Amino acid sequence: MLVAIHTIAKSSGLPAKFQLKVKSLKKSNETIYNKTNAVLFPKTATMTSSPVKSLTSQTVTTQHLPPLENGDRLIRPEFERRYQAMPGLKKAELIEGVVYMASPLRFKFHAEPHGNLVGWLWTYKVATPQVQMGIEPTVRLDIDNELQPDGVLLISQESGGKSTLSVEGYLEGSPELVVEIAASSAAIDLGDKKRAYRRSGIQEYLVWQVFDQKIDWFNLENGDYISLLPNQEGVICSLVFPGLWLDISAMLNGNMSRVLDILKAGINSVEHQEFIQKLTATQSGEAK
Repeated sequence: MLVAIHTIAKSSGLPAKFQLKVKSLKKSNETIYNKTNAVLFPKTATMTSSPVKSLTSQTVTTQHLPPLENGDRLIRPEFERRYQAMPGLKKAELIEGVVYMASPLRFKFHAEPHGNLVGWLWTYKVATPQVQMGIEPTVRLDIDNELQPDGVLLISQESGGKSTLSVEGYLEGSPELVVEIAASSAAIDLGDKKRAYRRSGIQEYLVWQVFDQKIDWFNLENGDYISLLPNQEGVICSLVFPGLWLDISAMLNGNMSRVLDILKAGINSVEHQEFIQKLTATQSGEAK
């Protein structure tokens, strides 16, 4: 209607002063209309602008998230936040609050010994119900430590194991046995990492020092790691996993037939059979 009045006023040759008043009235009425809409439909305006603002804010946050770097000093939540923002990163660990990122792995000095250790652990796991085994799982120990050991052997929670799975599927707590292949990382594996495992209650810790052709197997006693020594046949026997026997010389020399023969002897031992019965009884609630 105002448009019509304005058109008539303009075409009828009315004075410019009157035309200005009509324009002013039109502008005032439009302002009232817009304000009324804002009062009547406040959610419409909010819904239009909020998602855009939220998306922009999220994009900016992701873009400005610092990448993980060797030597960064972080606590675990921040470490995980940056780690998850780098999907191309294969392995990084937080050890005593310091970030360590893995170097490329050589076949002879890491991949092959790793495979042999995994085969040994897997064979024991298959023969022992309620025992689980994993390769390079993320293990949350505490606020300053989140590691990816080369291998773990653990007792299921139903059978009294000390580790659990988080909502995200990460291990939390203390797997009963952790193994590491230590080539260039030997100083870390036998230093800060060993201390973190000990303090967190990892019952047994096996470290294969590839360059030194040496395997150390530690057992936690009274809060400290004590080396397990081989018997007269050169075999070390686990105290946590009865029947888990390792011929040290055979493993170091890649004689896997001998390694598996000794392991099978352990699996067929009386103590291993008793261990299975104990695990089964605990699972069914019969253990006292």
